[in-house]
Amino acid sequence: MDTTSASTTYAAYWLFKLDRAFARLSETERGQAKAEFLAALEGRDASVSLRGVYSLVGLREDADLLLWVHGTDLDAIQRLAVALRHSGLGGYLETRQTYIGVVATARYDPGHLPSFMLGATPRKFISVYPFVKTTEWYLLPYERRRELMAEHGLIGRRYAVPREQLVPDAVPQSSAGKGGTALAQAPIVVAEGGGVLANTVDAFGLGDYEFILANESDDPSELCRMMESLRATEVRRYTQRDVPIFLGRRCEPAEALEDL
Repeated sequence: MDTTSASTTYAAYWLFKLDRAFARLSETERGQAKAEFLAALEGRDASVSLRGVYSLVGLREDADLLLWVHGTDLDAIQRLAVALRHSGLGGYLETRQTYIGVVATARYDPGHLPSFMLGATPRKFISVYPFVKTTEWYLLPYERRRELMAEHGLIGRRYAVPREQLVPDAVPQSSAGKGGTALAQAPIVVAEGGGVLANTVDAFGLGDYEFILANESDDPSELCRMMESLRATEVRRYTQRDVPIFLGRRCEPAEALEDL
């Protein structure tokens, strides 16, 4: 039974580390195990969209694979996680992190939605991490918090894809998965901005963190420059935690498994 609200969109980020015992299987056994994993992924409920599968091999020592899915039915998302675990490969994948978030109206800029909700085409690289603010932040008056976030937003917009381009950027793609939606409009050319797609979801009470952030770009150095610039904003004083940070390269699902 679906116990979640159709008006709520959930995002899930699953990070896995491959057990080295997998390499001791025969080539046939490894191939079958991967095929089962891919079949489980493809057979997910139609309400669950696959934003991307990412290889972290060589980019992070404690994780090899990242899956990012989203949908309105958290039950269906969890059932997918169970199906993946029960596959041949799933028995050799140790879960290193699980992040669950909810898409919510932005507190300080109501027009600011996660890029994936606007149908923006995924970028080649992702940087995903949890985020927690200090208690002092929530005790500040709302208007002061809004002022600080406005400064933060001005810096971020130097690197972000202009908002006007996000909806036109939506095109059908193989990795959009079942249940994905696509919007199409004539492009609006905006000179300012960069190539970063920002995605922030709320995680209060769903895990150990308050927010989950996922920034996407075709250029990982752009992610680095953006994050360095944001360190110099006043709101940084109110950051309690924003690690671990996982960098991944987006691949076709089969290609990501071949990296394992």
